[in-house]
Amino acid sequence: QIGFAGGGKVKVTMNGANEIVSISIAPDVVRPEETDLLEDLVLAACRDARTKVTAMVESEMKKVTGGMGLPPGLF
Repeated sequence: QIGFAGGGKVKVTMNGANEIVSISIAPDVVRPEETDLLEDLVLAACRDARTKVTAMVESEMKKVTGGMGLPPGLF
């Protein structure tokens, strides 16, 4: 799953095991005087990717369990 931040200028790709497999940053957001902004964008993209992975895993688990669902917070 791919998480985005900054209008797509920062992209984080995460696999189903919540491992980050790649990070892409547009050159125009790399400014030495604004490192805190870049850090925030990377964090936001990571969170977005994790949210998407969690939703994907839950969806796949519902298929496997026949829609019975699992206890909240299991993943």
